[in-house]
Amino acid sequence: MISGKAMSAFERGVAALAQYKARTGSVKPPRAHVEVLADGSEIKLGVFLSNNKSRRAKLTADKLAALAGLGLEWAAAEAA
Repeated sequence: MISGKAMSAFERGVAALAQYKARTGSVKPPRAHVEVLADGSEIKLGVFLSNNKSRRAKLTADKLAALAGLGLEWAAAEAA
């Protein structure tokens, strides 16, 4: 696994979302939710998702695909 420092903020957010989804079965955390990754880094997952959703028109196709791959409908719709 890549260390927290080597991953971009976006990659850490995607890793946190994948971990949250694996644990809860959902991709809709509360806005205040903080996900702790295996390396101990804390990701403000709800804020990460809210920020990316509001800026989705500026996200690259790769980033939209990563989010859509985890089940976010708004990312899939934007990528289409």
